[in-house]
Amino acid sequence: MTLFSVDENRCKGEGICVDECPARNIVINESTGLPEPIPGAEEFCINCGHCVVVCPHGAISHRSMSPDECPPVIKELTFNPEHVEHLLRARRSIRTYKKKHVEKEKIERLIHIARYAPSGHNLQPVRWLVIYDSDRVSHLASIVMDWMRELIKQKNPLAILLHMDRLVERWESGNDPICRGAPHVIVTHAQADERTAQPACTIALTYLDLTAPSFGLGTCWAGYFHAASNIWPPMQDALNLPDGHACFGAMMIGYPKYTYHRLPKRNTPQITWI
Repeated sequence: MTLFSVDENRCKGEGICVDECPARNIVINESTGLPEPIPGAEEFCINCGHCVVVCPHGAISHRSMSPDECPPVIKELTFNPEHVEHLLRARRSIRTYKKKHVEKEKIERLIHIARYAPSGHNLQPVRWLVIYDSDRVSHLASIVMDWMRELIKQKNPLAILLHMDRLVERWESGNDPICRGAPHVIVTHAQADERTAQPACTIALTYLDLTAPSFGLGTCWAGYFHAASNIWPPMQDALNLPDGHACFGAMMIGYPKYTYHRLPKRNTPQITWI
């Protein structure tokens, strides 16, 4: 089929698809009154599906998706502002986990939800690595500690700024300040030279982060883990990402040991209007 087809019996010629196409690939044919792709539209189309899902009549089928493949929006499931505010304020970084593995099916479903996060030009560059084995998580945390010890030895300013000597002391006393005893770590990675990769991976992990509590799970951004993944060769070797890929984010995940009962305060936002 061409880039998209139009059901003449359903299309009302309202031009909604024309207005909503991000690439401005659609025009209304003056003779037929129906939408049609502009010359060369295939080159500029980003396969976002906006034309399919914005049509209230289900009149457009894109070659990559049809209306029947796109579930309808269920208004009863949408949040009001109070629901969204509570969701975001109640979200906590979890740093104490139960000694219990998360079912693989839950993690897989979380990732399937997170894949709907936006990405530049709809390139969807995010790839996922689930470090499921708890012993392997601990091993990787120990490699991060080796990196910190080396920075301390070099008197690197970063080690001083982040008080890495204290982190090493905690590790050596039997506490894990890197992965916090989380049973699993989820890593997002992509081609290192893909310019949209960093925001795409960050947004995708944020989607996962905000969705996790609905599964009874807790998460925490693994900043030290992420940093070592892109700086410390032994960590890069241990992760064994595909050639040309870089880690763009890491997140601990597991069942929270404790439950939070209040919404903490935060600073008043500093807003400038121009």
